[in-house]
Amino acid sequence: MHSKTFLHALTAAGMAAIVACTDSASPVQPYAVASLASSNRVACKPAPPDASIPLPIAPRSKRVDLATPRFSNPTNVTNPLFPIKNLKHAILVGEVDGLPFRAETTLLPTTKSIHIDGGAVETLISQYVAYLDGRIHEAALDWYAQADDGSVWYFGEDVFNYEEGTVANRDGTWIACTDGPAAMIMPRNPRVGDVFRVENIFPNVFEEIEVIAVNQTVPGPLGPVPGAFTVSQLHLDGTYAPKTFAPGYGEFSTGSGGDIESLALALPINAAPGLTPAQLRTILAGTSTVFRAAGSGTWAGAETAAAEMHRAWRRYRPQAPRLLKPIMTDALAALSDAVASRDAARSRQASIDVAKTGLDIALRFRSRVEVDRSRLKLVVKQLVIDVEAEDGGGIASDVAIFGLILDRLTGTSVNVTRLRREIDTVRTAGEQGDFSAVMRGAERLERILRDDDGSDDTEE
Repeated sequence: MHSKTFLHALTAAGMAAIVACTDSASPVQPYAVASLASSNRVACKPAPPDASIPLPIAPRSKRVDLATPRFSNPTNVTNPLFPIKNLKHAILVGEVDGLPFRAETTLLPTTKSIHIDGGAVETLISQYVAYLDGRIHEAALDWYAQADDGSVWYFGEDVFNYEEGTVANRDGTWIACTDGPAAMIMPRNPRVGDVFRVENIFPNVFEEIEVIAVNQTVPGPLGPVPGAFTVSQLHLDGTYAPKTFAPGYGEFSTGSGGDIESLALALPINAAPGLTPAQLRTILAGTSTVFRAAGSGTWAGAETAAAEMHRAWRRYRPQAPRLLKPIMTDALAALSDAVASRDAARSRQASIDVAKTGLDIALRFRSRVEVDRSRLKLVVKQLVIDVEAEDGGGIASDVAIFGLILDRLTGTSVNVTRLRREIDTVRTAGEQGDFSAVMRGAERLERILRDDDGSDDTEE
């Protein structure tokens, strides 16, 4: 699970499989029962025995994840405490190692069958993308399914850990039964004292959770959220961290002190009816004005736009999601300071930073696909800045982010094939250090996106 983001030293429906993925201390039992011959029953790689785990693990008597799960309709996830089927898109924010942290989780439209010799369990796929100080930090595909008793199970993840915009390693990757057992990520009805392992393949991945409080009310994106529960999470390195889950949101916050990530906004639960408010449109349109004006040295226009954006934010701020308020306030302050200093590079970067948070807030009123289209435009603007600075790591990060957003837009009206072909050209040019070719690629990407929707405005 992705609390490892900041503790990095740690880490088809109707088809059912007959799989054994239990703790080695227990007898092998079928994972799910299907109309397969008993000779097709196979034993998956088991969890390591508790005696081999040099951590302060809970006694087995407290575990609620030892019974055999059965999966008759695995993609029909109805558990409100881990509502992955209905959690279409979420934004998490926080701080890690003193740097701003932001993550996006997106339910993809496809499913993944976790294949076992005699069959498969179909799982939902959630894309996770984490950014540290604005650069790509981690990406993963997570696989989830709900058992017949209402508990939700984690079938593994495909992890990509980035450094300087390129994949440094795949640490934390695992797949159920190939590497070890699937793991319970949410009981049907958590109670104080319950213990379950979210990951259980020591020493590759391991997280053990103990429920410490239930029926909590926590501050949510737009107001109090009742029915939450808190846990203590034991990590692979033997450290503990608090975590909170909330109905309608699932994983709500994790970490403490200087390393924490919290859910700032989620769809559809935080969606609002009606059009994007005029103040938010002013802020988003202003970011494009500042970007262009700073690039051409038209500072009067940049100052006017920045002042209008501040006035709009003062009017809209009381309605904004709680955790996004300080981020937008700080971003606008940085923008005004950069414009006042006549610093073109800082002003353009600040305009992008304001637009990122503005688009996160706009998710309440616009579809995720619309927002992702606008995010692609922001990535192209970031690419221009990084090319001008001849920042190879930044260019690599931009290319990776662009591709991950495209993955979410497959099957929509966006011309993904053309954009992917162009971003591949940019990637090659960046790897070769050909900054002129990267800039030409950025210009082509900008034209494709503009032609795709008829606008170069972040808000359109």
